[in-house]
Amino acid sequence: MDYHMAIPGNHQGGRREDLDNGYISHRASTETSGTPKHGLLYVPCNHSKMLSFFLIAAILSFLTFSCASPTDAGWKWRKPLRFTKEGTFQIAVFADLHFGESTCYQNCFIRYANSVIVMNRVLDAEDQQLVVLNGDLITGENAYLFNSTATIDQIVGPIVRRGLPFATTYGNHDSQFNLSRDAIFAHEHRYRNSMTNPMIRGGNAGVTNYYLPVYSSKGGREPCLILWFFDSRGGFYFQEQKANGDGLGQPDWVDQSVVEWFQQSNALLTQRYQRTIPSLAFVHIPTNASAALQTGPGVDPNTEPGINDDYPLAPQAQGWCPNGTDGGCDYGGQDTPFMQAVTTTPGLMALFSGHDHGNTWCYKWDQLVPGMLVAGNGLNLCFNQHSGYGGYGTWTRGAREIFVTEEKLANCEIDTWIRLETGAVVGSVTLNSTYGKDLYPATPNTNSSCPTCNYTIITPMPGSKDDMPQNKAKSISGTRKAIWNKIEQWMEICRKAGRRPPHAGLR
Repeated sequence: MDYHMAIPGNHQGGRREDLDNGYISHRASTETSGTPKHGLLYVPCNHSKMLSFFLIAAILSFLTFSCASPTDAGWKWRKPLRFTKEGTFQIAVFADLHFGESTCYQNCFIRYANSVIVMNRVLDAEDQQLVVLNGDLITGENAYLFNSTATIDQIVGPIVRRGLPFATTYGNHDSQFNLSRDAIFAHEHRYRNSMTNPMIRGGNAGVTNYYLPVYSSKGGREPCLILWFFDSRGGFYFQEQKANGDGLGQPDWVDQSVVEWFQQSNALLTQRYQRTIPSLAFVHIPTNASAALQTGPGVDPNTEPGINDDYPLAPQAQGWCPNGTDGGCDYGGQDTPFMQAVTTTPGLMALFSGHDHGNTWCYKWDQLVPGMLVAGNGLNLCFNQHSGYGGYGTWTRGAREIFVTEEKLANCEIDTWIRLETGAVVGSVTLNSTYGKDLYPATPNTNSSCPTCNYTIITPMPGSKDDMPQNKAKSISGTRKAIWNKIEQWMEICRKAGRRPPHAGLR
């Protein structure tokens, strides 16, 4: 091994009548249909084929403009992260974008375009110094082997065009038979804006395990904040399959080797700078502590504001057995070493996760929850907002914002909120010593939908009956004849639109 140094509410989902009206809508779950009050792309279902053709051409043009390429990366070098001259540092966290969800043409373009619009709106509304992509960038189940990472250009386009640095963790859907974490990293790292920097490789470590120092506004070479990134793995091993043709499942927890690397690296940082450096952490799949807090003490709409619709949530090691067997058990406990590590790390203020699209709350883990082996130490466990128009759920898309000031950092306090695609800000809280006791407004549970998007293939809720480990291995997808038919259809669309595809070939 190499070491290198805020709304509960009953989720009513996307009601069928909403999905047939031919527009994308934003409204509360109890609201009735109406005209759209925003600028997301939509197309009425009764439009003629000619209008659909022009829509395809327009979306191709939009995505071609929106996607990035390494030649316009915007930076001549990778600059160190630093607090602004005002003493602030802000992070925008997008999670579960799920690009490349289904085998479609017109409708998948609409979904990609809407996800890009979400990112543009959030980035325009805020003043962030770093963008974090917290897992499930791509729905790898539908990826084609020859260009499985092509959508990375579209994902990072809004970030690169603004000259912002970005850092990633990878999720369970980023590892599939035709898609590997290594391939995503290789594509991502062609951009000089990418801060992703794997520090432990080999074995079962995964890829996105690293830390980033953030330096003071006053200059100097001593970091005043550390950002930790962990790979919770999951999904399926690249180009491996069982005898029956099913994909070979990959463990979905932070590996023991990574836990040891984290503890050693943190100890070295403390020794080097002779002090505890405040820190934040990011991982795609939440730990079992989040599940235990949700089902045990419970999530209060005013002390832990946020959507709480994914109940019970899906933690690391779900579906695994204690002996390491994949399937047949509810929970294997393999994330226990990671939970022990994060709760015994002085200065670690919060751990941010995605994965469960229907949860957006933060919870102060300051107790031993019944059934748990690890007691909390006050670490805040937070969920992101579902950001993409891919993946299950119709909750209004958005991103979690994290706002750190040098002044509050002295007391290990940070502010965080959700910025929605509508422009609204919800779930704004201060993660301080009294969080969990302070009262906040409940977060409204609102939905957004894309009725004309192709939802015949939707990534299911993790742990649901639809999320069984099947993932039949395939060389590309379907028969060779079917593949070439799709390629010919794709090229015909591109020829009529007068443009190259926004990414090379089919997904």
